[in-house]
Amino acid sequence: MLRVRCLRGGSRGAEAAHLIGAMLGRSLTGWVQRAFQSTSSAAAAQPQHAVEDEHVTEPVHQECPVCSYNEWDLLEEVIVGRAENAQVPPFTVEVKANTYEKYWSFYQKHGGQSFPADHLKKAVAEIEEMCNILSHEGVTVRRPEPINWSLEYKTPDFTSSGMYAAMPRDILMVVGNEIIEAPMAWRARFFEYRAYRPLIKEYFRKGAKWTTAPKPTMADELYDQDYPIRTVEDRHKLAAQGKFVTTEHEPCFDAADFIRAGRDLFVQRSQVTNYMGIEWMRRHLAPDYKIHIISFKDPNPMHIDATFNIIGPGLVLSNPDRPCRQIEMFKKAGWTIVKPPTPLIPDDHPLWMSSKWLSMNVLMLDEKRVMVDANETTIHKMFENLGIKTIKVNIRHANSLGGGFHCWTTDVRRRGTLQSYFH
Repeated sequence: MLRVRCLRGGSRGAEAAHLIGAMLGRSLTGWVQRAFQSTSSAAAAQPQHAVEDEHVTEPVHQECPVCSYNEWDLLEEVIVGRAENAQVPPFTVEVKANTYEKYWSFYQKHGGQSFPADHLKKAVAEIEEMCNILSHEGVTVRRPEPINWSLEYKTPDFTSSGMYAAMPRDILMVVGNEIIEAPMAWRARFFEYRAYRPLIKEYFRKGAKWTTAPKPTMADELYDQDYPIRTVEDRHKLAAQGKFVTTEHEPCFDAADFIRAGRDLFVQRSQVTNYMGIEWMRRHLAPDYKIHIISFKDPNPMHIDATFNIIGPGLVLSNPDRPCRQIEMFKKAGWTIVKPPTPLIPDDHPLWMSSKWLSMNVLMLDEKRVMVDANETTIHKMFENLGIKTIKVNIRHANSLGGGFHCWTTDVRRRGTLQSYFH
């Protein structure tokens, strides 16, 4: 039985071939004495007498299936979320702070119940077609488990029902060969990780690293129970003052508040991500990666990828309605800042958990291919002017559940190496 370690970087294939050759030579004299700890030790070792292979406890793996450093390298494998059984979250203080007043009556009426059945059925069909198109483009598609999210659960600190497993980007982040489970900040999403555990265990068995961030208690102290939001002006004022519904009682973050560019990750303090959560990530990823906190003129910051979406090396979509306060540091680094056009989605289309700017929430299949909303013709032209081919897909009903293509996915493997793009 042979074992090949999970290797990162552009030389993975060469290193694996070197290791396999060394181990095959050894197998002619008997069993492998031990699992090798590095390529160099494997190459330097001499043939051994036959011993039992009791230390080798996992099957042969030529390459770790998990490896992604940025948002634009060639996409080879992706997790796509599920709309099945999706439930409207109960209308608690953290949900109220993350939704617009025009939809509060919807949450008050439907909180803890299924999303409208006809709308949900159309969303499921759209995501199935999205998966088919991804497969046609050569991407391996994986899905979370279907779960009954209507069940009520109780912890020592709160009672809630579930929500969905529609947005893998919110809960899972891949950094190199490591899968990081975010702790989340909504009580309705406390047990969302369960839908992804079978997949994560499979990746772990095949060599991936697996880290779960500290799970918050989500006790009342994590939230400002009197968070004073009544108008958009209230939200602007509070966000400008650095006041959010989540406190610093304990670490919390959604993975979608981070965006990756090789050795540099950018993050915003938001309604669901606090400074303690950001600091946990900073310490966890140091010294190989650097975390940069950036902020925006945004009345309702929650998830960075419809505000600041990095689509290539030194190339970023920056929302003109939510300008980045630190944009000059990107310009000084030589980055190209592209302002996407105003979204075309009609005002009467329900967006219960998001804004129209899901039009810029795109998924890069590589530097020259992008999955984009089929209805957003103006952004098609923008990408064409950038020399990027558009893969057009309609997920308007799926948008209503809170996300675009980037939100509905987590890339598991992209073919690329760890590099620095920000200086």
